[in-house]
Amino acid sequence: MKTKIVLLGCLSVIALFTETCFADNGDSVMLRHTAADPDNAGLKLPAGFKAQAIAENLGQARHIAVTPLGEVYIKVQTPKPGKAIAVLHPNTDGKTYEVKTFGTYRGTGITIKGNYLYTSSDEEVYRYPLNDRYEVINPDQPEKVVTGLINRHQHEAKALTLDNDGNLYVNIGAYSNSCQVQDREKGSKGIPGCPILDSAAGIWRFRADKENQTYGDGTRYATGLRNVMGLDWNKQLNQLFVMQHGRDGLYDMFPEYYSLQEGNELPAECMYALKQGDNAGWPYIYYDGIQHKKILSPEYGGDGKKTAGENAIDPIASFPAHMAPNGLLFYTGSQFPERYKNGAFIAFHGSWNRQKGQKGYFVVFVPFKDGKPGKWEVFADNFAGIENIQSPSQAQHRPCGLAQGPDGALYVTDDVKGTVYKITYSGK
Repeated sequence: MKTKIVLLGCLSVIALFTETCFADNGDSVMLRHTAADPDNAGLKLPAGFKAQAIAENLGQARHIAVTPLGEVYIKVQTPKPGKAIAVLHPNTDGKTYEVKTFGTYRGTGITIKGNYLYTSSDEEVYRYPLNDRYEVINPDQPEKVVTGLINRHQHEAKALTLDNDGNLYVNIGAYSNSCQVQDREKGSKGIPGCPILDSAAGIWRFRADKENQTYGDGTRYATGLRNVMGLDWNKQLNQLFVMQHGRDGLYDMFPEYYSLQEGNELPAECMYALKQGDNAGWPYIYYDGIQHKKILSPEYGGDGKKTAGENAIDPIASFPAHMAPNGLLFYTGSQFPERYKNGAFIAFHGSWNRQKGQKGYFVVFVPFKDGKPGKWEVFADNFAGIENIQSPSQAQHRPCGLAQGPDGALYVTDDVKGTVYKITYSGK
């Protein structure tokens, strides 16, 4: 299937500025942004940056990958035959894209490594050989790399990334909020020795070049991670970094220990730098970004004050609660100013369960120096299109996936209207 999508504008930054300040957890900084501009794809960006919506109406556009020649592959979360992966091929006029689709499985993960396109359904990982122009050779016959991954219809997306040594890393999310006897039930206790950890709630490592692998062929690389949607291999540090979706329901299920406000602000969304064998502590602990402590979960005897998790790793950065980090990208390009080099972009999909106003719906930037993160800042905002959003259904767009183009441009997907944004820097 193919069609054409018209580029939605050659976009300029205007000279009006707003200030964005996000003070939760004391970890963010103020940044000057251009005002939201319809000609700037509706986004608020730092001065000197421009945005283009290069595609719309692709469906639930999840993760994204860009080839060295500028072709864009997008994983679409749909079961419609022939619609699971969209390919944007830039036409010679620079204003339109030829769009093709293929694939028959819903899912989220997609990435390119060498001469292969890797994608995931909610149970399997596939790869497609690419030709010398990075085009899929046989879209109807992918190689099945991993099969039989657990899917119990909660945190089922299989986000993935690869290192430089032929290894594939796959998130297998917990099919539970906090491993309760009765999931998400008020006052329900945690299951002793949480059995979910045997087959989920962690990152599994497989070989990238071996077909038909199952759990037995892989290695549980890291555990105690409730659900990871954003993950990336940091090439500078040669290490896996992930963004965890924190747990829900502290106030709803344990109001004797938590106020409504505490339920809104806890726990933190966390970035972890992982090594083999690491344990982030789920479901027994969570990270309190206000106290900056690992706290014993109420399902396992906690009261919001007791610390625990002495053997669990600490996050290297934390963010406000419930914002749903869906994409992570370490920027290695040269188009953006030098301060962005080797720093991390994170796409926050946006909260759904805060009691008084939702948060997120933006892309943030975390500068790194000597391998350590600095204070985070909002980079691209106004995806939702409205102020004071109360429900995700009000959001016009929700950022999800991130990718870097060969010219150093940043690509962002939206899984509400299927928009793909391309963010560039000119300094003007």
